[in-house]
Amino acid sequence: MVDFKDALIDLLGAEQVIDGDAALTNYAYDWWPVAAKWRNQGKTPLKPDMVARPQTTADVARIVTLANEHHMALTPWGAGSSVTGAPMPLNGGLTLDLSDLNHTLNINETNMTVTVETGKMGYILEAELNELGYTLNHSPQSLDRSTVGGWLSTRATGQFSSKWGGIEELLVGFEVVLADGSVVCYETGPRMAVGPDLRHVFVGAEGTMGVITKVTLQIFRMSEHRIFEAVAFDKLEDGLAVMKEIMQRGLRPFLVRFYNPTEARHAMQDKNFEKCVMFLGFEGMPSLAEAEYQVAKSIWEAYPTDILGPAAVEAWMDRRFDFSTVENILRNPGGLAETIEVGHYWDGIEETYHRLEEALSPYADEVLGHFSHVYPQGTSLYIILLGQCADDAEAEANLLKVWETAMTICLQTGAAISHHHGVGVARKDFVRGALASGMTVLERVKGAMDPENILSPGKLGLDA
Repeated sequence: MVDFKDALIDLLGAEQVIDGDAALTNYAYDWWPVAAKWRNQGKTPLKPDMVARPQTTADVARIVTLANEHHMALTPWGAGSSVTGAPMPLNGGLTLDLSDLNHTLNINETNMTVTVETGKMGYILEAELNELGYTLNHSPQSLDRSTVGGWLSTRATGQFSSKWGGIEELLVGFEVVLADGSVVCYETGPRMAVGPDLRHVFVGAEGTMGVITKVTLQIFRMSEHRIFEAVAFDKLEDGLAVMKEIMQRGLRPFLVRFYNPTEARHAMQDKNFEKCVMFLGFEGMPSLAEAEYQVAKSIWEAYPTDILGPAAVEAWMDRRFDFSTVENILRNPGGLAETIEVGHYWDGIEETYHRLEEALSPYADEVLGHFSHVYPQGTSLYIILLGQCADDAEAEANLLKVWETAMTICLQTGAAISHHHGVGVARKDFVRGALASGMTVLERVKGAMDPENILSPGKLGLDA
């Protein structure tokens, strides 16, 4: 360890290497609620031994080469905003803080692409594009606290994905440093049929296959017109049927969120609200947005509904990055809050929802649920728990039980154990069950890409 640290300082300079205990503690926690309970209790079970802050891709390549030579575990870090423990090291070693690789390198208004370094904060990039009349149309709740690299690493998606897709659909190409320090550049253009799509070796890999340092993404013109509507339903199954019909008819609302009665009270900001509610948004040229709205309206009018108007949706749009309810609960001694997102086909999502709601209710005072990120084949599901335990130790233990219970139910019902928050530490023990025989492929790719197993060892359920 001493030899490696000295070599790293010789390579980068002392100002780019962090090894003080207090400073390293900042890299021992992300926004996973279990980590919040660790922080409250002063526990650091997943703390790096040192941190390096590269300034360029060349720095990253030299660091990775050195780590490979010394058999040193290396875990990439973006903004530390994962809610599953993704950037925290399972085996100590070196954390690679990429936050100084934060430059916008090119905006191509002809091809409608942007190229940035992966330490770029999402909200800064979006603001730069907005000034020119463009947008990424990638809008995770963590936009103001996450990096482009973090999106790629966890295969993220955003609140508008029902129209614009997840990060993998926005991705054009990237530059990545492999485990031996070699640098690879890969771009596909609008489409390419030259072998397998190698982008997907790295997207969602959580740093296990390489360190992505630059990325080219699609951009879009900002919307000319938007229409919002809130629709109340008496029955959960009616709302799910409407969502399915909207997507299977070929409509693409940019916003589709359907809340159970418990979360509907929060969404409507009305503690007396008793129904399920769906938030919808349509955008584009005025005539097209209006046409989509009218067809969607004809679908929900076949069910008992109340049309509530746009005000509640517009209010949600103004506060949609606010995560303070969960954060404030977690800061309190014994406070328990968790958000678990999964996905399933239409014929399996309702059973999964009811089983999760029933099984997780004993751990929380409130079980909120909503369906969003909708596809012709199915939808994602959020289960949100809010509660209070005797102390942080009990909250930590209960959160771990919550994850085990939720993941076990998903494996039993055939649901995807993660829709867009990735695997991290929270889900790593359930990856093998989720991928089944596909785990063999993941292990063989990892063995070929990183034979010394230095890159994020233990992540994705791989050998630590």
